[in-house]
Parts: sequence; C-alpha cells; structure tokens
Amino acid sequence: MLAVTGATGQLGRFVIQSLNEKGLADQVVALVRDPAKATDLGVAVRQADYDKPETLAPALEGVDKLLLISSSEVGKRVPQHEAVIEAAKATGVGQIVYTSILRADTTEIPLADEHRPTEAAIKASGIPYVFLRNGWYTENYTGALGGAIASGALIGSSADGKLSLATRADYAEAAAAVLSGEGHEGNIYELAGDEAVTAADLAAEVSRQTGKPLPYTYLPPAEYAAVLTQIGLPEGYAQAIAASDDAASRGALHEESKTLSKLIGRPTTPLSTAVADALAA
Repeated sequence: MLAVTGATGQLGRFVIQSLNEKGLADQVVALVRDPAKATDLGVAVRQADYDKPETLAPALEGVDKLLLISSSEVGKRVPQHEAVIEAAKATGVGQIVYTSILRADTTEIPLADEHRPTEAAIKASGIPYVFLRNGWYTENYTGALGGAIASGALIGSSADGKLSLATRADYAEAAAAVLSGEGHEGNIYELAGDEAVTAADLAAEVSRQTGKPLPYTYLPPAEYAAVLTQIGLPEGYAQAIAASDDAASRGALHEESKTLSKLIGRPTTPLSTAVADALAA
C-alpha cells in the first residue's frame, strides 16, 4: 500500500491525482488531519495528525511506501516529522519518500534548517529512503501576481539570480513516479525546473500577457521583509521569504540537472503556461 501524508494540501492533492491517473487508486491511502476534507480524493482515507502521535501508527498499518510531505508549519516541522518517522518504524513501513528542499545539505535558504534534521532522522531510522529535494514552486511567485499587478510592480530580493522554477503539479508527478516505481531506494534527487528565469523575466511575461507594464523592483532583504509584514505576513515568515529570495540572488534556486523532467518523462511546465494559469485563476 502507498500512503501520502498531507494529502489534502496543495502538493498532496496533485500527488493523489497523479497516482489515480496511473490507475493506482485502490492501492493508495490518503493520510489527513481532517478526513472530512478528503472525501473527494477518490482513495481510502485515514486520519493522521502530526500533532497527535497516537493517530500516526494506526494510520500507517500495512503501508509499504510512505510519501512524507513536509509539514507546512514552519518552526514545528522537525518534531512533527520525527513523530511520523517513529510511527513508520513501529509499523514496519518499507520505505519513506520525503519532500525536502533543493541542496538541503549546503543551501543557505533558512527553510533547510528543518529539512536537514528530518533527512538525518530518516537516515538514522534505518528505513530505506528516497529524498526529493524540491526547488521553488512557480506558484511561490505567481501566487502574488494579483498584488503585484495592483501595486504596479513586482518586488523582491532575488535581483538577477536565476530561478529554476517548476509547478506543484510537476513536483507532485515526480513524487508519484517515485512512490509507485522501483529502483529509487537510497537516491537523493535534486529537483527543479528545466527553464532558468529571473524575477525580471517573470515580470516581463506578466506584462506581455496582461498588456500592462509590470517592472521588477529589487529591494534589500530587510526592506522586502518589512513590506511582506505590512501586507499581513507573520514577521518570522516574512523574514524567511526575504532571506530565501536573497539567497536566490546568489544561485540558491538555480539547478541545471533536469532531474525533475527526467523523472516525469516530459519537460517541466514553462513559465508562460504557469503565468497564464495564474492569471486565469
């Protein structure tokens, strides 16, 4: 049996969809905090709450391969992930596939501070593993286009750093391929989009599709974090986003291996398509 944590999340839903398209619905169980939100997934559902360890072992009974999608709760991820890993050991899960971050062992992106110990805990567990070190989702940028268009500028701290972006659906398809396939055990995959673009390229593409000028404006990280805080983001999260964007200016989100497109058997989604989808949403 194949299990997916966080199956009602933004990435998890795409993973379930991809597994269903492979004809594996009867072999998949969705692990979710609130089963009422998972009735449309088309697979078996079990409650599994990262913050309620007593729910985890029952949810993992009979699971051969587990896709551990990293928690969305920054600052709480390590103990949450460790609880899942302990439950996986207790129930005899045969393999953990974990969604980590691009070059987790060397990157200066602050979010890696929770992925590194999670990778270490999985290795220490003795459970066979695969690490999917995901780069940035295109949606991390296109999700903010409404505000950028309204304000007349796309702001950020990535300067002219190259961004190898891919969509959530691209990364989810890779996760489904690894989870349902064979021969991946022990591999660490550095995953990113085929196409390297800059924030200015993104702004230019939005301008082209909307017919409205949208310049890219560079802000130092502290100023960018302050703006993000002003528009409602928690201070710590705003600082993490700004620091990540700053790291991108030095190549932290640039990856040329094309491992992602090799795993999914097709090119990753072009920026133009992602922008069109975002503008149509």
